[in-house]
Amino acid sequence: MKTIFAFDTATSMSTCALVRDGELLGERVSEAKAVLAAADELGRTFGIEPGEIDALVVGTGPGSYTSIRIGLATARGLALALGIPAAGVSTLHAFAGGQPVIDARRGEVFTEGPSVVRPEELDVAGRRLVGDGAVRYRDLFEAAGAEIPPDNDPVHIPSARTLVQHAAAFGPADELEPLYLRPPDAKPSR
Repeated sequence: MKTIFAFDTATSMSTCALVRDGELLGERVSEAKAVLAAADELGRTFGIEPGEIDALVVGTGPGSYTSIRIGLATARGLALALGIPAAGVSTLHAFAGGQPVIDARRGEVFTEGPSVVRPEELDVAGRRLVGDGAVRYRDLFEAAGAEIPPDNDPVHIPSARTLVQHAAAFGPADELEPLYLRPPDAKPSR
């Protein structure tokens, strides 16, 4: 694959990147709803037309249900419109520099396994934790012996370029599956 557009919308901060021949051209951070605007900005900045993209890599979660669906719907639409393959990669792979801990809301975090647990249930002694969950539960984790980089450290923001390094099987985007770790909050109306 020559030119890959990668993105992840599953967490509180979304990220997208353009990678050409294994080299990062650029990366942007945005809200999930603005990922296509960020992608357009990247393309314009580096002179990449949509038709020059050879493949997509998308984060599949865990994370917010709505945000995961935004990412997968975007991947499906782009792949169909451009006629290109896609690969799904766990959002947990979008973090480098420590054990990813994503805020799952409701007093829980997503982490390696993948699993969803209460923060106090994690054995974190001697570990370096990264992600918005690590920042949110900093006091608890540090009291348990974890190292948490400063809140403004970039390791807490997911990186789309890191997803590309974990992409393996490329195929039809409509075959990508979300990584949900708990049942949805929404219930069917009667």
